[in-house]
Amino acid sequence: MLQTKMMPIIGIAMVGIVVMLFTLPQMIGLEFTIAMALTMSVLMGIYVILVTEVIHRTALAMIGALIILIILIYTGLIPAHDSVDFVIGSIDFNTIGLLLGMMIIVGILGETGVFQYIGIKAAKLAKGNVWKLMLLLSVITAVGSAFLDNVTMILLMVPVTISVARVLNINPIPIVLAEIFASNIGGAATLIGDPPNIMIASAANLDFMSFAYHMTPEVIITFLASLVILKILFRKDLKQKPENVEKLMQIDERKEIKDFALLKKSVIVLLGVVIAFMFHGLLDIEVSIIALAGAAILLVITKIHPGKAFVHVEWTTLMFFAGLFIIVSGVELTGALELFAHQIVTATDGNFAATAVLIIWSSAFASAFVDNIPYTATMIPIIENISLDPNIASYLEPLDFNPLWYALAIGADFGGNGTLIGASANLVAIALLERHGYHMAFRDFIKKGMPFMIATTAIGTGVYLVRLMLNV
Repeated sequence: MLQTKMMPIIGIAMVGIVVMLFTLPQMIGLEFTIAMALTMSVLMGIYVILVTEVIHRTALAMIGALIILIILIYTGLIPAHDSVDFVIGSIDFNTIGLLLGMMIIVGILGETGVFQYIGIKAAKLAKGNVWKLMLLLSVITAVGSAFLDNVTMILLMVPVTISVARVLNINPIPIVLAEIFASNIGGAATLIGDPPNIMIASAANLDFMSFAYHMTPEVIITFLASLVILKILFRKDLKQKPENVEKLMQIDERKEIKDFALLKKSVIVLLGVVIAFMFHGLLDIEVSIIALAGAAILLVITKIHPGKAFVHVEWTTLMFFAGLFIIVSGVELTGALELFAHQIVTATDGNFAATAVLIIWSSAFASAFVDNIPYTATMIPIIENISLDPNIASYLEPLDFNPLWYALAIGADFGGNGTLIGASANLVAIALLERHGYHMAFRDFIKKGMPFMIATTAIGTGVYLVRLMLNV
């Protein structure tokens, strides 16, 4: 009934979006093509429907991808016979492969009961206090995200959180949201922590240590400040009264380990994958190949039937990503994202600090609504062009690094916390919650995510400007 009532509102919103995109750009002097207006209408329309949840996000992304494809063909941007090549080229298989491989590894690891063990151990340390539990799990997630990547940590931590919540009979959603936020902040510290970092480091020829040197202090300060924000943001949720604390303290967590031999094999493979992640640049191997290789090795040495392992894969999430990649690639092909990027950086008249701040904030908001991976791909050539501007180049000349790359990393990584689809980790976490019977609406995520994103981006910007003044 509610969905039926929402249909007229959705219709009015869609008409408003189309009218705005066909009139506003021309009114402010932008050269907006029909293809730009149509593809942006589809993208913005998808967000409207996502908020209302009238259509499941995976089905919505697939329908959106099909409409984008039709628009591109009939506006002459791609020939019909090249549509398959466009679809394949649009999908970031490195991200898809990373998710698939880690889902298999973590799924097999979950069969051992180790998540229950960790969860009960963490809850005991927190003595059932919800804030202490949130704090502990957030810190673990943030630190782990820097060395594993944020998606992997979410895959590891969400099952732990759900296990603890069920023992204590509390709602796990606030704690999972805190872990999502922590993963996106912590993942910004290293080049393997978040997919955009890998793309930036590759374009800027940055090694692991150089990236960490410039980003880790930023992340540490921002994360410590974010703990205060978390307590304010979730103050009502932290009043939950765990019902089974005494029962929890009596549980022997060691008995939760069901298969020690499988646990040993899974941990060895996981550690091997983590080490390979850290040195993937030296090895010249994509992180997706490492993750898939780890999954394959684990399947072989454990003799687990692939069908049983594949049950743990969130196929709907992977298909959502595939559809989203196609949609954003279509928008990018029209030149709309590039036009947007050029507009925001030319507004500063070559002032370096102003340009950097604008890159941070525009990247934060754009990443929240477009997904930080394709947005980063769009911004990389823009950053390269900006760096050639005479005013910008004169500022960079005495430096041995380009701070604009780190401005992009801050905006893209921190901005991922703004909406449900802002970062891969967000979608994976929500999918895991749904698998266990917990629902998080798009609009509910924004209510917590957007204030957190704005606050942490503001803190990150402040730290960035101080370091810019000190040239460190």
